[in-house]
Amino acid sequence: MTTLPVVELEQVRICLGGRTILDDVTLTINEGEFVAILGPNGAGKSTLLKTLLGLIKVDAGNICILGHAPHRGNRDIGYAPQHRTLEADLALRARDVVGFGLDGNHWGIGLPSRKRTALIDKVLLEVDALQLANAPVGQLSGGEQQRLLIAQALLTNPRLLLLDEPLANLDISREGEIISLIANICHERNVAVMLVTHDINPLLPVVDRV
Repeated sequence: MTTLPVVELEQVRICLGGRTILDDVTLTINEGEFVAILGPNGAGKSTLLKTLLGLIKVDAGNICILGHAPHRGNRDIGYAPQHRTLEADLALRARDVVGFGLDGNHWGIGLPSRKRTALIDKVLLEVDALQLANAPVGQLSGGEQQRLLIAQALLTNPRLLLLDEPLANLDISREGEIISLIANICHERNVAVMLVTHDINPLLPVVDRV
């Protein structure tokens, strides 16, 4: 059985504020591929992710996500934005933060249910953070908080995982743990991964393409 490519870009051009950010980008990514998006600040890495999320429109060319045009709220895409360390006195528990991936687009706190709790526990276990479920998120390390963002991105069982600089501000040990974690998710879920980074060297053992 032939499967659709997960991501297809054909001669894409994106302009912001009168400046061309990306031009003539043609790319196909298939399921289970681990692709690194490499470049310095201002190269358009995050812009590309936001375009796939339907947050930015292309000025020329075409984009397909699993055969459809990009649109907001696509549950086939899991997204972990650039991580910013959370305040130490933040009272939210780790499981609350992960749960925003299910109901973060609704007002108020999501209603508790066995199914919801089980799903959150499942992704926490997958990122080796179940033991942190009830910990105040502001007291967790940067690497632990990054695991929560990845868990949140997995909640809708996505076929495309977009990770915006998940290795930023991590020490070498934690960086290696996160890389191994993402590689395992890519392999076990057969999900396409697009990971934005400034440094390709730590990813060389696991990445398929740059």
